[in-house]
Amino acid sequence: MLFRHLYIGTMLLVCGLVAASPTGYAVDDDRLINAHADSTNWLTYGHGYSNQRYSELDEINRDNIKKLAPRWIYQTGIQGTFQSNPLVADGVMYLSTPFNHVVALDAATGEEKWRYQHELKTEKLCCGPTNRGLALGYGKIYMITVDARVIALDIQTGAVQWDIPLAGPTTGTPESLDILSDADALKNWDVIGWTGFSGNMAPLVFDGLVIVGVSGAGYGLTLRPPSEEGPHAVVGVSGVKYGLRAFVSAHDAQTGQLRWRWYSTPEQGWEGEYTSRTLAGDTLERDIEAEKAASSLYPDSWKYGGGSVWTHPALDPELGLLYVGTGNPAPEMDDTTRPGDNLYTSSLVALDVRTGQLKWFFQQVPHDLWNYDVASSPILINVMHNGHLVPAVVQAGKTGWLYVHDRVTGELLLRSEPFVPQNNMFRRPTREGIVISPGLVGGNDWSPAAYNPQTGWVYSAAVHLPTKYTIHDIPAQDRQPGLGETYVAATSTEVPGTGRLTAVDPVSGKIKWQMETDKLLVGGVSTTAGGLLFVGESNGYFTARDAANGQLLWRFQTGAGVNAPPIVYQAGGEEFVAVAAGGHQKFQFPPGDAVIAFALVK
Repeated sequence: MLFRHLYIGTMLLVCGLVAASPTGYAVDDDRLINAHADSTNWLTYGHGYSNQRYSELDEINRDNIKKLAPRWIYQTGIQGTFQSNPLVADGVMYLSTPFNHVVALDAATGEEKWRYQHELKTEKLCCGPTNRGLALGYGKIYMITVDARVIALDIQTGAVQWDIPLAGPTTGTPESLDILSDADALKNWDVIGWTGFSGNMAPLVFDGLVIVGVSGAGYGLTLRPPSEEGPHAVVGVSGVKYGLRAFVSAHDAQTGQLRWRWYSTPEQGWEGEYTSRTLAGDTLERDIEAEKAASSLYPDSWKYGGGSVWTHPALDPELGLLYVGTGNPAPEMDDTTRPGDNLYTSSLVALDVRTGQLKWFFQQVPHDLWNYDVASSPILINVMHNGHLVPAVVQAGKTGWLYVHDRVTGELLLRSEPFVPQNNMFRRPTREGIVISPGLVGGNDWSPAAYNPQTGWVYSAAVHLPTKYTIHDIPAQDRQPGLGETYVAATSTEVPGTGRLTAVDPVSGKIKWQMETDKLLVGGVSTTAGGLLFVGESNGYFTARDAANGQLLWRFQTGAGVNAPPIVYQAGGEEFVAVAAGGHQKFQFPPGDAVIAFALVK
């Protein structure tokens, strides 16, 4: 595989480089716990266990942002959905690519130091090739792979230290287009996603543990139109013993040995309370009596219940609590064979980080029919509530609300104003088809939000793409044992959709400012003490906005969709902003393979 490296600008003096010998070995628990205060480096996915994505660096600011320009560009040679969040430790950048290759670069120049080539155990990937990032600590780099393995690499050389399979990537019963009617327009679409264990989140390292979660557990086909124009569709069909049971695992950082495992769906009590409302008070369109009557027919639904873990968790080291978001239940959208609330899917959960024991949960959407995964990373902040400063965890939902919880108890303190248009929420699919927004991809999908303590606001990069949910009959001759007699097709409307970049006050719940973009916002944001908010756009622009009012201050056309989160760091005595520009296959955003590091022109 060919790749190229381009260094732009004047060669940096050797004396300006960060000295660390040996590089990366000093990243221990103390440095990870204090990573949020380490402005030089970007040691964890969210720049600290709190996931605030805020940097104290202010060399690049509102006054000089127009002088920002590419300093170096590294081309990986791997095109695909490029969502990686690089890490920087002691002058070295660590980057994962689609298909789980890993590269170490000089963070000041972009020069390659080493490269790990991942060999897949299977080419049949349930959920695409993307990897969202790495974790580091104890002289190692950690990664979960699209073929459901956890791998530790030597931070100096990239050599494999251990390689542990989490689950078989082809586990489960695959979905089939055979159920679709010959008259259905989706019959000729291309399948790009199905059930099967995978992993794409950035791991979390703490106290000798490496913590990961698996995805791909929902039972539903993801389809792309043959023309490759416009967003995808999803088909969900009910069935007994279809779907997978997702989990979070903690492994020994030195050996990979399993320490604990928590499943997204519990063996006892999966049905919950059969609630007719969300915990925030929204009415759910459910036939509770019919669900209760069906419960005895499907006693083992929890074994195949879904609840994928798509994103990096947050951690409060003092409380010892890990905050994890879970995905939608399985089967997707068609609920015939999964009566009840389907705990603990579509939830924010707090786990004991050392044992995996559940401490509390908040189910944003009981009995989810709309794929409202809790997909964006939780953020830890402190908020004023009823005159008291409360440790809180906030999460920007696919539902279009920012949820603010007491970090200790899980109590919902506040839900914000909606930051995307909402229509027909929590209505059931119909035979005529019903258009619901937010749709399949949110709201705030997996894209990480950020918090700036200067403004006190949370920043969300979200999507407005309504979805039409339609019930179809499966032709009698195509009905399969164990499957239902109908399926639900979810197709996007208002193609290609738009984005919403929003600043939300987590104390009042009010929107402070909002900007609309011409394409979906998929990638995430970061913010700095220089008063800036950095965000990539799907049209290829990487932008800087004023964190106080959203005003566009600077932009650069990368030539590919910027669908990855940016980072901010210091190398060679200078402040850099770096981001991956590689597009998104599912949404047909312009492809590429570049990581670009920007610095001020001198």
